[in-house]
Amino acid sequence: MSFTTRPGARIACALTLLLSAITPVGTQADGRPDPLAWRDAATTTDLVAHLDTWIDTRTALPRRTERPQIRLIGETQARNLSARHASRHGGRARGFYDPDQQTVYLVRPWDPRDPFDVSVLLHELIHHRQAEAGHWYCPAAQELPAYRLQDAWLGDLGLKADVNWIAVVLDSGCPRRDIHPD
Repeated sequence: MSFTTRPGARIACALTLLLSAITPVGTQADGRPDPLAWRDAATTTDLVAHLDTWIDTRTALPRRTERPQIRLIGETQARNLSARHASRHGGRARGFYDPDQQTVYLVRPWDPRDPFDVSVLLHELIHHRQAEAGHWYCPAAQELPAYRLQDAWLGDLGLKADVNWIAVVLDSGCPRRDIHPD
């Protein structure tokens, strides 16, 4: 049995094979990271590498020479370590970044197969880059860009971040606290 194909179809097939041979694993033909490649990460290091590549394509924040340590902790330990650096999802702390220790803390339960959990890691990796990228008027000023990027990453997957944007915008403006009238 023989099949006849149009010359244009042969060329398209050949180009597809060529592109698949020269396109690195985890990227699309246009060079951008494949938004679903994070699911194939065998280790946390692989997952961080994928997320770092995505951050590179979306920001001018430079990569740091050292990757942050990543630790899984319980909710009680998270509250004890730092409530003010916490990323929240669904009203509870999901993760935070400690710039002094260069450590990302992810709050259990955390699942590397859950895109919302992975987006928390992405958010904290952005803070890791922000820590060296310049002056921030207050720590909360870093939150709006980090949440926007987290939402963009989830948007690439057809999802939306569960973020109280009004609260994030207001906090990122670094308002004075405990203002009492005279």
